[in-house]
Amino acid sequence: MKKIVVIYWSGTGNTEAMAKAVAEGAQNENTEVSLLSVSESSIEDVINADAVALGCPSMGAEVLEELEMEPFVLSIEGVISGKPLALFGSYGWGNGEWMQDWVQRMQGSGAKVLGEGLIIMETPDHQGLDKCKVLGSNLSKE
Repeated sequence: MKKIVVIYWSGTGNTEAMAKAVAEGAQNENTEVSLLSVSESSIEDVINADAVALGCPSMGAEVLEELEMEPFVLSIEGVISGKPLALFGSYGWGNGEWMQDWVQRMQGSGAKVLGEGLIIMETPDHQGLDKCKVLGSNLSKE
């Protein structure tokens, strides 16, 4: 059985809603999906997964959340190589530069990043949540 872990940080609940939809989309009869906030997760969750999804909103000047998510991402850079990885997050301003930077960073760590990362402005609507489910489904096929 394929193991997928969806790890996220959310301040307002927007990225959490996206994470739940990604996990829902990844779920099928051949897949075990774990949904964890970054504060509940560990490097072992990534090591033991066949595929990983990470979610974080844009913060400040288009960066990852700095107290929990940034240190976690830094900690997994050495173990993510070769794993399929989906990146997603919400934003309220800017043009998505934080996601572009995050995709490049994870590709540089050897992860097999799906697409360009999924970003949704503010609260995801039904269409946005459907995109999250598709992302999860695509991750489960990797």
